Amino acid sequence: MNIKQLIKKNILETPPSGIRKYFDLISEMKDAISLGIGEPDFETPWIIREEGIYSLEKGRTFYTSNSGLTELRVEISNYMKNRFNLTYEPKKEILVTVGGSEAIDIAIRAFAGPGDEVIIPEPSFVAYKGCVMFAGATPVTIELRAEDNFKLQPEQLLNAITERTKAIILGYPNNPTGATMQYEDYKAIVEVLKDKDIIVISDELYAELTYKGKHVSIANFPEMKEKTIVINGFSKAFAMTGWRIGYACGHPDALEQMTKIHQYAIMCSPTTAQFAAIEALKNGAEEVQRMVEEYNRRRLVMVDGFRNAGLDCYEPTGAFYVFPDLRSTGLSSDEFCERLLREERVLMVPGNAFGACGEGFARATYATSLENIKEALARIKRFVEKVKNK
Repeated sequence: MNIKQLIKKNILETPPSGIRKYFDLISEMKDAISLGIGEPDFETPWIIREEGIYSLEKGRTFYTSNSGLTELRVEISNYMKNRFNLTYEPKKEILVTVGGSEAIDIAIRAFAGPGDEVIIPEPSFVAYKGCVMFAGATPVTIELRAEDNFKLQPEQLLNAITERTKAIILGYPNNPTGATMQYEDYKAIVEVLKDKDIIVISDELYAELTYKGKHVSIANFPEMKEKTIVINGFSKAFAMTGWRIGYACGHPDALEQMTKIHQYAIMCSPTTAQFAAIEALKNGAEEVQRMVEEYNRRRLVMVDGFRNAGLDCYEPTGAFYVFPDLRSTGLSSDEFCERLLREERVLMVPGNAFGACGEGFARATYATSLENIKEALARIKRFVEKVKNK
């Protein structure tokens, strides 16, 4: 029996993440510095961990409702209103998910399938395209440009829309570029979308990690709110990656169907993580601010370091990544990153892992210590000088 012949074609044709092989390589190296993993180097703040421990001690190991604990949804509603001026009714417009990734997946599955197109501006989070293909829909990519600060341009969007377009995925603050969209940037996009029957899946997981100006959601525009699914979570801002807790906010008709998928596939998000998330929203603001200030300090050091090494580097205004331009070295993204890892023991992720238009760039995260960043930058400078002087 040939098992492979029985597997769905769209699954077979979806390539694995381009990031994985680099993590496998670095696992075999000593004294290597990773600028590759998009995970906070901070421990989950103690007050949040303590609440998770307490929930276990109290025997709170039961299923919750499919949508999540009512108290958590109330706190999410309060948080979205107070932090981002977005109003959602806790019982019908908020769904607690297994990380932001599940929320993205079920939003795509609720709206797109065979024959449908989903627009994805790239470079972008690697899961977007895979989730669209798993749903049987067709990803349509837009190539964002460094000269536009990796912001989506209205004419690009207009050119990508067809009669088959069902949704667009927006990821700002952006992984991997660190780009953000402000009110005026979105205003032009809203003009394109406001009269079209297209759902916006807005991945805002890095919303708290905005360093210039204030985070803006496309859902802040009244004409876009009911057609936008806002995705957020606790992994990045609260350093809770392993807790696997996120959420989706949106129109009750959309959330009802997303909850149905969640109900059959997942049942409910981890109960311990839900109790910890309540504490995070109630009392975690100071810890978040402390981490954001440290990320900002590292951000500036890293941008200066890449420029000092002789690489053009757009200054990111959100998330915890930089996306330096490697083209002056004459190496492809893969060549640069593979050689850098083998010759200098520094891991960066090639930009083409995030879409073809990322070729000539690489992603580096500053979610690691300042000591590691400075040592990595010294090694990168040495490598760049060696390549350019060869």
